[in-house]
Amino acid sequence: MTEGGSDKLWGGRFSGDVDDTMLRFSESTEADSRMVAEDIWGSEAHALMLHECGILSAEHLREILRWLEKAREEFEAGRLTLRVELEDVHMNVESYLREGAGPEAGGRLHTARSRNDQVVTDFRMRLRRYLLDVRRGVAALREVLLDLAERHAEDTMPGFTHTQHAQPITAGFWLAAHAAGLERDDRRLAQAYLRTNQSPLGAAALAGTSFPTDRELIASLLGFDGVVVSALDAVQSRDFAVETLAALSMLMVNLSRLAEEVVVFSSPAFGMLEVDDAFATGSSIMPQKKNPCAGELTRARAAAVAGRLMELLTLLKALPSGYNRDFQNDKPPVWQACEHALATLEVMVGMWRTITLKTGRMAELAGAEFASATELANYLVRERNVPFRDCHELVGSLVGALVAEGLTLDDHARVAEILGGLGQPMTADQVAGIVDPAAVVWAQKSLGSTNPDEVRRVVEELRRALGIDREEMDAAAQRLADAREETLRRVREVLGEE
Repeated sequence: MTEGGSDKLWGGRFSGDVDDTMLRFSESTEADSRMVAEDIWGSEAHALMLHECGILSAEHLREILRWLEKAREEFEAGRLTLRVELEDVHMNVESYLREGAGPEAGGRLHTARSRNDQVVTDFRMRLRRYLLDVRRGVAALREVLLDLAERHAEDTMPGFTHTQHAQPITAGFWLAAHAAGLERDDRRLAQAYLRTNQSPLGAAALAGTSFPTDRELIASLLGFDGVVVSALDAVQSRDFAVETLAALSMLMVNLSRLAEEVVVFSSPAFGMLEVDDAFATGSSIMPQKKNPCAGELTRARAAAVAGRLMELLTLLKALPSGYNRDFQNDKPPVWQACEHALATLEVMVGMWRTITLKTGRMAELAGAEFASATELANYLVRERNVPFRDCHELVGSLVGALVAEGLTLDDHARVAEILGGLGQPMTADQVAGIVDPAAVVWAQKSLGSTNPDEVRRVVEELRRALGIDREEMDAAAQRLADAREETLRRVREVLGEE
């Protein structure tokens, strides 16, 4: 640094260095630490492209790649520490390169690129790995729920609307519904991956470059599916991150709703399931307590992820065209949301693998609170050709009479007696065969109903979809691995290691 000047790589225009408070305020090394591997990979691909296009000599390419490989080895060994005074991951990697290869070779790497396109490239590359990890977690939970759904396809339980007993359903029907929702969550994540996995590198600061670069070659070497063609769009757009946060928020809402049912159904008032000790905690004062904290914390993590979505939307809403330093704050909410989702999925998978469904208690509650009344009305429509609205009123009158007497639909003889008085004579055995919760679920005929045979069919359909989704994830991961290996192969070839 010249006397009175700046020691930053960008400091030629400045007569003094930044204040320490400004440095602490503006550095991003903590958030950037997740992108070191991506920054090195992107730099190697960029150097290879520059040479391929005749912009970088073979001699300089070798020196650049040699020191980038050393940086990679140091990072993988845990010895490459990002220095705060260098501001970000890009300046840290480039400074390491310049110190090793010298300014003559090392100073050429940044030709035809900017930190503006470099940072969003690293962001997309790191995010696509997070997305694949989250999708694997979703797949694992889908599998656990489908296994349970198949096992409990015939076990009755109460279904609810307005948190009130509604109609008898089966536990398999309930769990398969949650698995179906998670399938859509995976589709949203898969779509976010497609739009994330597009290369912005080569856009430079915002207007492209006057060097004859090959953006498609870089995209291929980095495992991208395509190129964000408009240079200005490439550096200024963060919709892929917003879309990811939206998909993660929806996933977490669905996990939270499932977790809420664990919390409620495990309470003594319901007693329909029990969380394993490994996923519960006790009370510091009440020795009898067993709290389903995994479910409660899932609800809290869902709130945190939704907050990160709002944070990024608010950050972006009034930014003008081009790169703005506000973008430095776009990554922390995304990293945090991804890590919340991964941690939640891991716990939810473990909890559901060890959960105990108390099928006896579920069956006991399945017909409570007149839950079979709808099927009694349907029976009168189906078997006696009575208009449904008349049947609805008639069964409502029946329920009112039973409530007044402190009885339920399980008091079959009295139900038959009241029905006879309402002009629909029936024996007690007939009543029992209609309102029994097991009979109710088997009576359902419609597509996607709680009929156990239909539950099994839906489970099988969801299993096929899960298999297809896993194949897609594996293929995407393999494409990334192949691209990384091709980059390394070219690096080794330049370094004479092949």
